[in-house]
Order: sequence, then structure tokens, then C-alpha cells
Amino acid sequence: MASLIKPELMCVKHDTSPRLALAIGRELRLYQSGGLTIKKATMAQQNTFDVVSKVDLAEVKNAVNQATKEITQRYDFKGTNSQVSLDEKERTLTLATASEFTLKSLTDVLQQKLIRRGVSLKALSYGKVEPAAKDSVRQTITLQHGIPIEKAREIVKFIKDTKVRVQASINGDFVRVAGKDRDTLQQVIALLKQEDFGIDMQFTNYRSQ
Repeated sequence: MASLIKPELMCVKHDTSPRLALAIGRELRLYQSGGLTIKKATMAQQNTFDVVSKVDLAEVKNAVNQATKEITQRYDFKGTNSQVSLDEKERTLTLATASEFTLKSLTDVLQQKLIRRGVSLKALSYGKVEPAAKDSVRQTITLQHGIPIEKAREIVKFIKDTKVRVQASINGDFVRVAGKDRDTLQQVIALLKQEDFGIDMQFTNYRSQ
């Protein structure tokens, strides 16, 4: 209890003046009644969010199924052995068809279905068109998973150049942004959405620490 009393009142045994005694009594009564409070040092709250790049494989699978259904029903694909397949483990799509001409049509169908399922075309990275069996062609599309390091550096530099009072750091395949309040973070998100980094981005994992 002694530590709760002001330092200048701790010298009571050396100074027994009536005024000092009254002051001590007032401090003790405040403490006993709960009126004396102790201020605690608190850390400033930190809010964060993550800039990520992920593809919902379930929606990609739905798009592939819908594309396959349309391909089997369309007259212009008959006899072309056109196929779209998804390798979920490797996160790749493979398009196979009779020629580069039908490959373009096949790609258009797939893209339409992906867009309808909410999958951004920025998440697709197209490989080279390769010859396949029986004079057919094949193309592999890689689904983006994580932000490439060079793009992450671009994002961090962009955020820094905005002069908004936040901190941005690269954490593996995503970028974490930290700031004092959520309004500031929303401002950063709005600025990021206006900039084209050539990749699909999502803003997730809002936290208050």
C-alpha cells in the first residue's frame, strides 16, 4: 500500500507537520474507498491485414466441369478431341485440342466459365503451345498461388511511396501491412486496388493486436 502513496508523503516519520498528516489521511481514505486509481502503461493498438494471391480450386473445378459440358454440346468442337483437365495437386490446367485455331476457342470457353465462377484471369499463367499426339496441340496453364517475390517487392515499394503511415513487409508469399487504425488500412487497400500489378490479389486476415 505504501507504494501507492505519493513519494512526497513517504517522509512522514521525518516530518510530523499537521498539514502533511492531513495529506496522508486523505490519500489513505481515497485508496480505501477505491477513488485512488493507478495508471497503467498500454501499448498502442496495431491493426494488420495481408495481401495474398490465392485461387479457389473448388471454383476452378466448377468452371472446368461447365466448360467440358459446353464443349461436348457445341458443333464446332465435334471431332476435335478437345479437353480441359485440372491437376489440383500441381495447380495446373491442361487444354488439348486438334489445332491452334480450336485451342483459341477452347481457351475462350474456359475463360468465360472462370469469370462466371469469380476466378480472375490474372491468376492464370499460360505456357507455350506444344504439339501432342495425333497432330493435336496442348497448352498448360499454371494457377497462381502466392505472390512472387518480385511482385511482393513492387507492392511494398508502392505502399512506401504513398507516404501513408503504415508498415509493409514481405512474409513468404504474401505481404503484411500494419497500421494504427483500420481507416488507414482501408485507404491502403483502396490505393492497391487502383494499381495494376499484373497479378490477382486479395486482402485478408484483418487483425487487431
